[in-house]
Amino acid sequence: MFGNGRFHMQGVSKRRDRHEIVAEILETARGGAIKTHIMYKAKLSYAQLNEYLPLLLEKGFLENLTIVRNRQTKHILKTSEQGELFLQNFRTLNL
Repeated sequence: MFGNGRFHMQGVSKRRDRHEIVAEILETARGGAIKTHIMYKAKLSYAQLNEYLPLLLEKGFLENLTIVRNRQTKHILKTSEQGELFLQNFRTLNL
């Protein structure tokens, strides 16, 4: 079953909590990623993406970077040191 953030797998319904969503965003942005890539890789809607990204930037979990490649300017998001620390702690708690 898909919808309302729930996934149905072999009779088990699982809804991701906010920490799991944050971890997926930070994991995706570890090497730097554009917003669209984060949205698809973390399986988020556009509305969800726009809810989480400003908060993660404000709290210092993500960095907003501008890079120039082949004379084109790109805006990417990259997991900060604080975001990496969150991921470490999240993995430890979910063992």
